[in-house]
Amino acid sequence: MTLVGIIILAGGLCAAVSQAIGGAFSDRFGRRPILLISSLISIFLYSGLSALIGISAPVWAIAIVYIAGRSMLTITRPVISAMVADFTSKDRLTEAYGILRIGLNIGWAAGPAIGGYLATFLPYYWLFGIAALTCGFIFPIILFFIHEPSHGVVKGIGFRSMLPTADDRIFIAFVGLSLLLFIIMGQLTSTLSIFAVDMVGFSTAQYGLLLTLNGLIIAFFQYPITIALRRLAKFRALILASLLYGFGYLSLGWITKFGWALGAMAMITAGEIIHVPVTLSLIGELSPQDQRGRYMGLYGLSETAGIALGPLLGGVLLDTFPFNAKLVWAPIASIALVAAILYGWWARRFHS
Repeated sequence: MTLVGIIILAGGLCAAVSQAIGGAFSDRFGRRPILLISSLISIFLYSGLSALIGISAPVWAIAIVYIAGRSMLTITRPVISAMVADFTSKDRLTEAYGILRIGLNIGWAAGPAIGGYLATFLPYYWLFGIAALTCGFIFPIILFFIHEPSHGVVKGIGFRSMLPTADDRIFIAFVGLSLLLFIIMGQLTSTLSIFAVDMVGFSTAQYGLLLTLNGLIIAFFQYPITIALRRLAKFRALILASLLYGFGYLSLGWITKFGWALGAMAMITAGEIIHVPVTLSLIGELSPQDQRGRYMGLYGLSETAGIALGPLLGGVLLDTFPFNAKLVWAPIASIALVAAILYGWWARRFHS
């Protein structure tokens, strides 16, 4: 499991850097051109990945193309987040990012289901060919239906220009402490899967139901909860999200029955529902309009790096304490509780 975590970490770090690059380039050249280029290159990369798997190419070659394809797609994440802020008034940013989150989770839930169905009658390598066709379908949609909110205002692109000014201590501190919750988020599909199946003894289908519950809760409750968050200060919402994450993961250490696991997942998902749109809304508020892409890019770098670090941490804990669930989940939960404290400190220090 530790080795798997290292592989995921390598891919995650590449994807993290690509977000910083994509955000900065969208400030320089505009949002729409970056989306078009990314979808076009993704067509070729996923076509190549399909071909490599089809001919049983060496694992290293498949891994390189996979990481490149993943990085190319993640380039678009800060661009899309910046576009939402470009088109939305500040008082409705949380609501807008909540709606975006619903769309992402519908895709999250539908993707594995469609892939699993296609795998029943298609060779495995064809799945990546279909991914290439999907990118080909997206390209004309961007070309003909997406309007350009930003035509580029930054004159040059260099390594230093990809990062917000170091003087923006409010933003830098926020991104740094948010990394803690991203590490927690990284446990959902890696550490939890091994724990649920190998340590607790749930079936693979039961673990799949846990993820399905996650997607369904987000699809049905993201928007009404986001609307309710208007009455709550953002830093208080982030503290609440951290506590829900912490107690949700901590409760996994005492899980023996599947019903309790569903309850823990519901608590974890509630934290996710609050955390994701509120953090994006805060980044949208903190970022200058002409640097919004790079702010979203650096935030995305932190998110992807944290989610990639999560499986490594979880893998080490699973390997170290293979028979003690409490010692696996207590350290993970403590990170979320520390984040809750630090969000309160950030609000008092920078954003009161």
